[in-house]
Amino acid sequence: MYPPGRDLPCIASGRPVVPLERLRAGLECLVCSGLPTQIALMFVLNAFGMRLRLADGSLSPAFVFTLSLVDAVVVISLVLFFLRAHHESPGRVLLGEGRVVREALIGIALLPAVIAVVLIVMLLILEFAPQLHNVPRNPLEDMIRTRADALIFAAVVMIAGGVREEIQRGFILHRFSRYLGGAAWGLVIYSVLFGMGHFEQGYDAMIATGVLGALWGLLYLTRRSIVASVVSHAGFNLAQVLKYLVLAR
Repeated sequence: MYPPGRDLPCIASGRPVVPLERLRAGLECLVCSGLPTQIALMFVLNAFGMRLRLADGSLSPAFVFTLSLVDAVVVISLVLFFLRAHHESPGRVLLGEGRVVREALIGIALLPAVIAVVLIVMLLILEFAPQLHNVPRNPLEDMIRTRADALIFAAVVMIAGGVREEIQRGFILHRFSRYLGGAAWGLVIYSVLFGMGHFEQGYDAMIATGVLGALWGLLYLTRRSIVASVVSHAGFNLAQVLKYLVLAR
């Protein structure tokens, strides 16, 4: 297990990173960020007659679910490809050297703290900057119209959210740690971008999500494993779906 926050050397010899390696690492981070793949997949889905919006202007569950799951497969495949291209072990980089079950239990144990952090952030925003609550209702919740939608949505947020996003985060932080100036820069930059990626849910949700991204990223850097972050993230997303189903009754 690596000490908390310790950056990995570029290679065993510890030689300096050359500009071409930095450029390659930066491009790999961009490709695996989800933005290029989702844009490409949206064009593909449109070509097959699928549309992001329904006639009433709401998000199409079929489009969003398909896009999210296919993108998860694509991004995870790209991460594994890039790691192997560098002769790195995906298991060592992403799962670490600890016991998977123990890491999963840590993720479960941290779930109440994660929920508490979000509640505190949202309460502080409502108290001191209520104008940031600019989206009264999460547009993603409108996609849940039937019990089947709820089950599919729960699976999507755990796979495309908990699994894919933590694999992305672990890979990008690993690349920053080795080639792009250090894990701290990667944590800050990717947490900001992660929050901005949730802009459709409102400014307050962007801030809360960015904070969560930073916490999950810090957990990866501390544990050198994505397992606890995956379990915590997936559990949090599932809790959000369950909360909506309970309140919607």
